[in-house]
Amino acid sequence: MPSFEPCRAAMLKEGLSDSIIKSFESSFNALASGASGQIPESTIGPSPKLKDLDVDITPNVKPDTSLLSQTVVLKLNGGLGTGMGLDKAKSLLTVKGDSTFLDFSAKQVNHMREKYGNVKFMLMNSFSTSADTMEFLSAKYPALSKEAGLEMLQNKVPKLDATTLLPAVCESNPANEWCPPGHGDLYSALIGTGRLDSLLASGIKYMFVSNSDNLGATLDLGILTHFATSDAPFMMECCERTENDKKGGHLAQRESDGRLILRESAMCADEDTPHFQNIEKYKYFNTNNLWIRLDKLKEIVTKYDGFIPLPMIKNNKTVDPKNSDSQKVVQLETAMGAAIECFPGATAITVNRTRFAPVKKSDDLLLLRSDAYVISDDFRPILNPACAGGKAPVITLDSKKYKFVQQLERATRCGVPSLVSCTRLTIKGEVWMSRKCIFEGEVSIINNSDEPKFVPGRAFVNTKLDLTSAPGLGPLKPVTVATHPIEGQKPGTSGLRKKTKVFMSEHYLQNFVQATFDAVVSNGIDITQGTLLVGGDGRYYNPEAIQIIVNMAVANGVKRIWIGENGLLSTPAVSAIIREKGPVWQKAFGAFILTASHNPGGPEEDFGIKYNGEHGQPAVESVTNAIFDNTKVIANYQICPAFPTIDLAKLGTTTVTTKSNDIQINVDVISSTSIHVNLLKNIFDFGAIKTLLSRDDFTMVYDSMHGVNGPYARAVFCEEFGLSAETMMNSIPKDDFNGGHADPNLTYAKELVAAMGLDKSGNVIDTKGKPVPSFGAAADGDGDRNMILGNKFFVTPSDSLAVIAANAGTIPFFSSQGGLKGVARSMPTSGAVDRVAKELNLSFFETPTGWKFFGNLMDSATLFDKEDFTPFLCGEESFGTGSSHIREKDGIWAVLAWLNILAAKNKAGKPLVSVEDIVRKHWSHYGRNYYCRYDYEGMDKEGATKMFAKMRGGLSGHGGKKFGEYVMKVADEFTYNDPIDGSVSKNQGMRFLFEDGSRIIFRLSGTAGSGATVRMYLEKYEPDSEKHNLSIAGALGDLVPIAMQLCAIKEFCGTDVPTVIT
Repeated sequence: MPSFEPCRAAMLKEGLSDSIIKSFESSFNALASGASGQIPESTIGPSPKLKDLDVDITPNVKPDTSLLSQTVVLKLNGGLGTGMGLDKAKSLLTVKGDSTFLDFSAKQVNHMREKYGNVKFMLMNSFSTSADTMEFLSAKYPALSKEAGLEMLQNKVPKLDATTLLPAVCESNPANEWCPPGHGDLYSALIGTGRLDSLLASGIKYMFVSNSDNLGATLDLGILTHFATSDAPFMMECCERTENDKKGGHLAQRESDGRLILRESAMCADEDTPHFQNIEKYKYFNTNNLWIRLDKLKEIVTKYDGFIPLPMIKNNKTVDPKNSDSQKVVQLETAMGAAIECFPGATAITVNRTRFAPVKKSDDLLLLRSDAYVISDDFRPILNPACAGGKAPVITLDSKKYKFVQQLERATRCGVPSLVSCTRLTIKGEVWMSRKCIFEGEVSIINNSDEPKFVPGRAFVNTKLDLTSAPGLGPLKPVTVATHPIEGQKPGTSGLRKKTKVFMSEHYLQNFVQATFDAVVSNGIDITQGTLLVGGDGRYYNPEAIQIIVNMAVANGVKRIWIGENGLLSTPAVSAIIREKGPVWQKAFGAFILTASHNPGGPEEDFGIKYNGEHGQPAVESVTNAIFDNTKVIANYQICPAFPTIDLAKLGTTTVTTKSNDIQINVDVISSTSIHVNLLKNIFDFGAIKTLLSRDDFTMVYDSMHGVNGPYARAVFCEEFGLSAETMMNSIPKDDFNGGHADPNLTYAKELVAAMGLDKSGNVIDTKGKPVPSFGAAADGDGDRNMILGNKFFVTPSDSLAVIAANAGTIPFFSSQGGLKGVARSMPTSGAVDRVAKELNLSFFETPTGWKFFGNLMDSATLFDKEDFTPFLCGEESFGTGSSHIREKDGIWAVLAWLNILAAKNKAGKPLVSVEDIVRKHWSHYGRNYYCRYDYEGMDKEGATKMFAKMRGGLSGHGGKKFGEYVMKVADEFTYNDPIDGSVSKNQGMRFLFEDGSRIIFRLSGTAGSGATVRMYLEKYEPDSEKHNLSIAGALGDLVPIAMQLCAIKEFCGTDVPTVIT
């Protein structure tokens, strides 16, 4: 007989409880001894007649509300719904209106609490559903999510080699070596987690258990009272079987001891199938609505030394469920309802089908979403009283065409048909419907063609409709293209960036776009409503990529698309358009931005794509994680290859319809600049800025570096302020940024820096008598970064943020809202703004690099119901600055902020107050933070990773250690506990903090298209104004060798010479 010891060792290694190990051992031994898990017909008979809820219980029981304080409601929430094509918790599927299964469960519990007082609620999640479920509850039902004891995790058990019964091995994905043990694990989980004992200790005596996808299973006070007064240890709710139920399990009575038992289909021998399916003999099936006396459960657990012995169910599978050729395995499961045979005196009752409304197939989902069901006051789906004959219509959808939820949603993207007067609906083939379709009586629809056909929007009464020869979808016909996963498509905080030729390779862009659409939909966004926004920074492959996205958007159900003129949209403009452009029914649900930001462009350089959400923010982590997960399993994508090419240079609307005119798609080419510029006009005092720009002693230049910012710069400074075009340097977007590197820093903005009288180190140069402008600025490729310069004077991004914070009151956006309330900086950014925040009593935050962390703080009140920190200001040392006007950094905003401050400081008839004057006055008040960043671009990823691993290993030994004149105070790896959403971000950079306030920071950046970028930050605070005129190199010179000693970059990466110094 095979030994259980290898399984025991594997389970102990995973930290599983004694209870689940003993339970699994019981099933294993049954299998190893030759047991089939089957229940022969000769050993059982029909169950006795059961009491009926409506006839025998409700009329005779007076509900006792006092029992609620002794009761817990538990929902089984471990299923992913993979049979319906889902890849996350099935309970997160939208089932009625905008509500999911989990919404209804939460609303039912809250309703009962409002009516009767507190009722304890629990979820049994699995390792596959826990994260999604708890994130959903935290966002929508925060009070519920924080309740002690809400979540109990289901166990996992090893899959067994079908031949040897040893634990199965799956080298390609070790997670496949484990499987859920079935919902019979309820008892092991209660025991192993200690939850059974804690419930009993708190006075909980009764537990009501049901599946999360059964919305009819609510805590019925009458049933609870009957159960309590019956003194039964266990009670099962059953329904009477019909022809549709004959293949499912049934209730029976064991001949040997008279106990009620369950027989599932897997427990029935082939020769006993006629008996198994005899609904007259075996009249009842288990709804999985169970009532359990916890004290009696404790007695049984004690009797069997820590577990409850349940009948074993054997399932033959493959170790990789997606590979039928992988190792053959056995999965052992147990059913929680099977415990009925373990409780002496266990009983069952019959209930009507209003308490059994699970969604197992698309047929069930279509019915529930239709008007055949309405929602009761206590948030239960109940049959619409207007339904024909008082019965739900019988729905039979083509099992191949509607197997998955995605297929049903594609077929009903124009709305769900009316079924309230329908008795039977049968559909064969792929048929698309709309809310205008009204089905009455018996309706049969067939489509034998190879493309979807649209049901006309009208009433059909007792009709057989053949759409095979009906007009097709024409240019809107979607095609399913087979593909395969492509490694490395993990989006970071700035999206996905690779070499352009990688994006141009077969399926690469298409895979990522489809993965994104699927992720967005799975996160609850209805992409058939509202608008998709598309645009980019104009780099090589931008027009072609836009057309691919448009064709795929249409195939995925998007009905309205906005594209920036010439395909151009800056990243801040995208956020502004999402937030500002209406009308409400057209508002954008999200956007694709085609950009690799400041990375070089061209056929041999970089391309990128990112998705922004409905508030204009970069995609949240749940979406980016889902995108990446989808890219790893993608098998096909949807595209409309016949959709017409859009003329991106022509403003206006292109309308495309099906041949039958049932679906209309609108693609609008919109102004790239107007909405963003109008928003900026409402933020700043354009009149004051125009007065400043008209001064004889004030001149400026603005370098857009041939990126997307050019049209915005011309719209503001030439069209609004009347400056000459010559002031706008490199303002014509080019797909390769004219061969340059559109990164606004002293190294790459060479033309601007020279014009402002500086070299790449920020040192003053001889301009040979050529006039130097009073003000200079630069933008990056996608327009979200900025560099600020004065006449022969460079403003560091950290100082820029601090100066704007100190002078925010001069900007109408802040002053009109009562003043600046909160500021934030990324951890590597210098602490200059910290002192401003302290003096002005502003809320202050230090976050990891990534604008999403700032976005959480901006939306703290509106989305998270927490303290409001807006109006809000934030920035990063990497030349990114912005405020709560949008949810991205905004380069042109920062330029206008400086001009607004300059305008406020300069008075008519007075000498010009310069950029340098403002910064030096700021230093004299707050002190100066000497600050510098070294970028080592294109480093070997393996070497860089090893370098960081060595630094990480040595952190604990640096505290109190002396480095030259500096004494190390703290050496750590930055971790951020988000005060808004509770998330924890680890490994955000190595920090070496000295006692005098000096800092050395190291980060490994993933924003480059190839190789790794190591960033080293040096900072020294100087309060003495007599020492504010040192060169940055001179002030920080003694920190450089210390930094080199700490990181040993030359040893690991082969060089200690930075690519860029800023």
